[in-house]
Amino acid sequence: MSDTMRAVVLDAPGPPEALKIRDLPVPTPEPGWVLIEVKAFGLNRSELHTRLGLADGVTFPRVLGIEATGVVAACPGGELEPGQQVVTMMGGMGRQFDGGYAEYTCVPVDQVIPFTSELDWATLGALPEMLQTSYGSLTVGLDAQPGQSMLIRGGTSSIGMATAILAKQRGMTVFSTTRDPARAASLTGIGVDHVIIDDGDVAAQVRAIAPSGVDTALELVGTPTLPDTLRSVRVHGVVCFTGMLSNEWLVRDFYPIGYLPQGVRLTAYSGEAGDLPATVLQDYLDAAATGDVPVPLDRAYAFEEIVEAHRALEDGHGSGKLVVTV
Repeated sequence: MSDTMRAVVLDAPGPPEALKIRDLPVPTPEPGWVLIEVKAFGLNRSELHTRLGLADGVTFPRVLGIEATGVVAACPGGELEPGQQVVTMMGGMGRQFDGGYAEYTCVPVDQVIPFTSELDWATLGALPEMLQTSYGSLTVGLDAQPGQSMLIRGGTSSIGMATAILAKQRGMTVFSTTRDPARAASLTGIGVDHVIIDDGDVAAQVRAIAPSGVDTALELVGTPTLPDTLRSVRVHGVVCFTGMLSNEWLVRDFYPIGYLPQGVRLTAYSGEAGDLPATVLQDYLDAAATGDVPVPLDRAYAFEEIVEAHRALEDGHGSGKLVVTV
């Protein structure tokens, strides 16, 4: 193993061109940490927020990346064997310490999940943060139950598509939104029951199909659409605020009685690796390998294409996850 590695470094907030590929020393793991040889990493809105200067608690220069997929290169505590396939996510990656936009990343062992799969690295790299967030939103945020109905606001995002797939596995009826009619087929293709073209009044369209409102809703766009999403849900239904595709996440002058429809519950989810059981990850990978479930991967980029990849992330015109292979 070389003493140096290629890494994508952000010296300060800026445009996509602010991301620079540099040679850095390979990190040395201490006991309780794992050095991972990165094979692929997904792109996330969190990293976009950091690049745009919208994230709190980030020091620069910084190697971005809140997730990574690869193999164990070194684990001084012996918790994992070298060569073991693993994913890692969250826990301060790309913010408090250098993250996954590199040939190697060093992370605490308790945020590493082992797996075994023969799927290609681009497909594997699409899953960690996407699956963790979708699974956590369904279980922790919504306590979604089989047979319930669900609205996904921001349906063609990677998390929106992954959540739809998991919801259909639970026998739920899925409503999912997109602003672009041309992207409706990507939603019906993963099993969405009702595609809603988002014209700003989604609640009226939802209630035309389900007059009492849906049982649950996942808000992935942000605070601009949250009031309309809340109006889409029945009395005693639940809305989980998870995503901020709009880059807006604050509700100013929040007056609960005036803001929340009577009897509708609002929760939130922003979890960690521990919220994704290893069995859930392995089961999804096994099902993907047999073709029983899709992996919503929009496009894989080469490491040298990081600027182009971030430009696509910011444009937000894709359907599914953007991944960089290393």
